[in-house]
Amino acid sequence: MMGAGTMSVSTTRFRPLGLVASLLIAAMLLAACGGGTQVTRVDADEQIDLTDRWNATDSRLVSEAMIEDMLTFPWVDRFRADNPDRDRPRVIIQSVRNRSHEHIPVDTFINDLRRELIRAGRVDFVAGGAEREDLREERRDQEFYADEETRARMGRELGADYALTGTINSFQDRLDGTRVTFYQVDLKLVDLESNIEVWNGQKQIQKVMHRARRGF
Repeated sequence: MMGAGTMSVSTTRFRPLGLVASLLIAAMLLAACGGGTQVTRVDADEQIDLTDRWNATDSRLVSEAMIEDMLTFPWVDRFRADNPDRDRPRVIIQSVRNRSHEHIPVDTFINDLRRELIRAGRVDFVAGGAEREDLREERRDQEFYADEETRARMGRELGADYALTGTINSFQDRLDGTRVTFYQVDLKLVDLESNIEVWNGQKQIQKVMHRARRGF
């Protein structure tokens, strides 16, 4: 009777100690995981590929290559020959559609295209879409609220001579622990007055991703 009672008291006394020890170990593991996190600041132009997905480097490199190719075609020289009073043709980016298997920030890619167009200095870039509507709304506001000598006048927009459109496509192939992702960007430049296609460009990117275990 006495032995059984002693064993009962001993078990009740050591169970809370085991629970406390388990909680302490768990807390130490969590602290160790948190302490292992490290953030490093790198240059925005540095190429960093964590996965095989489309990233900012792809957007920048594709826009640079395609705009450079577009400006080597004869349409610029032909425009200058047909319009001796105009030094640079005006280009508008009409649309770029994402038809790939993943979400791609198309607006970022369009901004990269704009930047390359403006930096080249051989064409004038004309705003379009929602941005153009915002500018028109600003001019309407100035008609009422801005001083007459400083307001931007209505009806003085410059029309575009050429429209740039395109698509982003992709497909994947995989075998065991290897996945190949293929991206293809197609852009074309069209004369807005004649509907003649004066340039058609294509850029392809292929990425290979390996994993030790099967499945992605």
